[in-house]
Amino acid sequence: MTDRRRFLASASALAMGAALPASAALPPPLDVHRLGPGAPPDGPRADLTVDQLEAAEAVQGLSFSAEDRALMLDDVAERLESLAAIRAAEPPNSVPPALTLDLTLGGDERPGPGPGAEVPVPRVSGRPASDRDLAFASIPELGALLRSGAVTSVELTELSLRRLREFDPTLQAVASTVEDRALETARARDRELAAGVDRGPLHGIPYGAKDLLAARGAPTTWGAEPYRDQEIDGDALVVRRLEQAGAVLVAKLTLGALAWGDVWFGGTTKNPWNPDQGASGSSAGPGAAVAAGLVPFAIGSETLGSIVSPSTRNGVTGLRPTFGRVPTDGAMALSWSMDKLGPMTRSAVDAALVFDAIRGPVSGEDAAFPFRPDTPLSSLRVGTIVPDDGDDEGAEADRATIAVLRRLGVSPVRVELPDDLPVDALRLILEAEAAAAFDGLTRSRGTDRLVRQERYAWPNVFRHARHIPAVEYINANRIRTQLMRAMADLMSRLDVLVTPSFGNAGLLITNLTGHPAVAIPNGLFPVEGSDDRRQPHSVTFLSPLWGEHHALRLAHAVQEATDWHRQRPPVS
Repeated sequence: MTDRRRFLASASALAMGAALPASAALPPPLDVHRLGPGAPPDGPRADLTVDQLEAAEAVQGLSFSAEDRALMLDDVAERLESLAAIRAAEPPNSVPPALTLDLTLGGDERPGPGPGAEVPVPRVSGRPASDRDLAFASIPELGALLRSGAVTSVELTELSLRRLREFDPTLQAVASTVEDRALETARARDRELAAGVDRGPLHGIPYGAKDLLAARGAPTTWGAEPYRDQEIDGDALVVRRLEQAGAVLVAKLTLGALAWGDVWFGGTTKNPWNPDQGASGSSAGPGAAVAAGLVPFAIGSETLGSIVSPSTRNGVTGLRPTFGRVPTDGAMALSWSMDKLGPMTRSAVDAALVFDAIRGPVSGEDAAFPFRPDTPLSSLRVGTIVPDDGDDEGAEADRATIAVLRRLGVSPVRVELPDDLPVDALRLILEAEAAAAFDGLTRSRGTDRLVRQERYAWPNVFRHARHIPAVEYINANRIRTQLMRAMADLMSRLDVLVTPSFGNAGLLITNLTGHPAVAIPNGLFPVEGSDDRRQPHSVTFLSPLWGEHHALRLAHAVQEATDWHRQRPPVS
């Protein structure tokens, strides 16, 4: 009882603000922590002043009194030791924080397991007349050709490798090729088909992976000079799943340094529709390579627009899945609560087949993905925020897409995105998490080796994010919960929401709330001074959480009624 009374008395004194002498023994339950790692010094740092605290307040938009500052000085100074201990023990990039984004906070219940995609195998009359035609064949068409014996996986793999070599000097879309691995895998896939072993729709199909995914046999550079020679032993989980599904990895494709933009240590990845222009990012290499027919599909990633933006710029179809539905194990972490992996393809059907192969948690069953390309459109509840006004080319293209939907028997209802929360301010969530992911690089001045050194680039963002208070980071995530609930209410009335890909808050909102999106090309605009160059444009289809099949179904219907996704760029 003596120890318990002593502990309670000490705790009461501390709660009332009484100070214990520095030499006083802590009560037994706490004494073991007195000299632990990161313990504060015996007194405040002599070089920390109340004037510095006042200056720090101004940076954070705070204002305390002189008495407040004097009272907190010792605690702030002591915390410097804790900060130093945390920095000294910084874990590798692959270790996530013990915080997770729970999508059910918005009120949505995760659907139960069920069937996957079912896509009919098309009839093919034989190998296309030219290798270029073969390079632009769809995944179902390639599958049919493989199974008929008209082509082999080795032939498709060699074609991709050859086209990657031919067009990369112009596009700068290839971080590295894995030729030996690719050909070995392709030969194995051909032997399996000959023996009657069929791994599914992706069997024998070549593909490329954004170079933030680990893959044996090649560096994993993250597009950044400090990691140019980084070797990661083993494959990312998505790469392993694609191998199990029969796909053949042929190349690691470029990304903007540390997943921002299209500038990497090797140059600027170019748009095959207009090679004077960058491919946008950060999934720049996947966007350019798929658009130019270098690979049938690629895996990209999105934290805030990195699939939607390059899909738009390069005129391809991009699927950003529900947050967490495709595991990111083995991928570079930028924002643990926002990173997503997804396919970049030339059609919604191709995207559905790739997604079906990579979806699902690390362990356990995934929600159903009942994608059927012939599901009646009449069953879909469709909303739109495409404006009725605007005379620019993009606005006209988006209104034309709505007109296509109406001709298909769909009657979109007008809705509004949530607009009563400070959505733009929530960008600090990404900034804080990204700064944490690369804090060691920042403090060691490794960011000085990145190509882009400007205001809107990672080196500057990593530094200024150091001034984001923890309290505001947590409260931003609480507001994020409110945003998730507002979006859950909106999407409970819809199966698909049709929206411009850019120009409103939808891209930021849905990356914060984890909703899936499908971006498809819906226009090709002339480029001044050029007869053959074009500027692709896209429209986006959003769905409720775990509702990718709805957005893909509607996107497929639009693509069946139009031919934007079948167009080929001049660099191809």
